[in-house]
Amino acid sequence: MVMSKNSIQLRLATEEDIPTLGHWDKQEHVIAAGGDDDEWDWPEEVSRDVFWQELLIAELNGRPMGMVQIIDPHHEESHYWGSCPENLRAIDIWIGEADDLGRGYGTEMMRLALLRCIEDEKVTAVLIDPLASNKDAIRFYERLGFCFVENRRFGDDDCCVYQITREQITANHSQLESG
Repeated sequence: MVMSKNSIQLRLATEEDIPTLGHWDKQEHVIAAGGDDDEWDWPEEVSRDVFWQELLIAELNGRPMGMVQIIDPHHEESHYWGSCPENLRAIDIWIGEADDLGRGYGTEMMRLALLRCIEDEKVTAVLIDPLASNKDAIRFYERLGFCFVENRRFGDDDCCVYQITREQITANHSQLESG
C-alpha cells in the first residue's frame, strides 16, 4: 500500500469495491472522461490476476474516492496500445464523485501512481491517452510534466497520447509533492 502525506493511499481493488466502481461508472463526469469504448465489467476486472495490470483504489482517510489502473501496454492482451516497446506503463485514473474534483486529489493520486510505476527500475516512461476533447485532463497532464506524443484514434475515440519519462518523473517528484 502506498500512502501520501495528504492521507491518500493506493491499495489493490477487491471484490468489496465492485459496487462502488459500478456506481462511479454511472457518474456524469466519469462517463464524459471515458469515451465510447469504456465499459468495465468490474467483477471480471477485479477478479483478474494478470502480471501486466494493477487495479488500485485511491482512499482518502480510508474512504474510497478514486481508481487507478496501471498496465504494461507491451503485454496487455487486447493490444489496446498497439505495438509498444517493453518497459513502459500506461495509466488510467479517475475520481469517483464530482464533489472530490478540483481538490488536488487527482494530482496526489497521479504522483503516487507514477512513483509506483518507476519502482520497477526497468520502466522508462508512462503513457496516458485522454480524449482530445477533454481539455481539462490535457491541462492536468501537461501541468504534471507529460509531453504530447501524437493524436491517435482508439476505437471510436479521438485521443491525445502523452508520455512522461522516468527522468521527468524523478525531476518533477518534488513539484508533484507540493501540488
